[in-house]
Amino acid sequence: MNVLFFLTPKSKIKCVNENMTIRQVLEIFEHYRYQVLPIISKDGKYIKSISEGDLLYYLKNNINNKIEHFEDFNILEVSTYRSYKSIKIDTDIKTLYELLLAQNFVPVVDDKEIFIGIITRKAILDYVKKYLKNEYNNLKK
Repeated sequence: MNVLFFLTPKSKIKCVNENMTIRQVLEIFEHYRYQVLPIISKDGKYIKSISEGDLLYYLKNNINNKIEHFEDFNILEVSTYRSYKSIKIDTDIKTLYELLLAQNFVPVVDDKEIFIGIITRKAILDYVKKYLKNEYNNLKK
C-alpha cells in the first residue's frame, strides 16, 4: 500500500511560513486550535514543525518582552523540542508506522523536498479500525 493513500493534502491544513513572526504564529495557534504546525520555506520545502509547547517555553524564557515585541522575532528563532521527521512519497508503510508511534503526524515531501501534506496517526487508526471491523464481520459469516 502506498503512503499517499493516507495523505491529508497541504491545501487542507494550516502551515506556517518561515517569514512569519512569533506573534503571527501565536495568533494562528489561537485561531485554529492546532497543537503543532509545519513550517514551510518560501520555495515550499518542509523545514520543521513547531508546537504550542515550543512557543510556550520560548515565551517563558523571554518573559521581559511584551507580546507586541514578538512581532520583531522570526518564528525560526524558536527552538523545537521534538523533531517531526518527514518522509518521501515512496516510503514504505513500516517506516511510516514507526514514525507515527513517536509523532502524531508525519510531514510528506516529494522528490524535490516540496511539502505536499501530512499523514496523521488518526488516519492510520481509522484505516485499521475499518479493516478490523471488516475482518470481524467476515468471521461472523
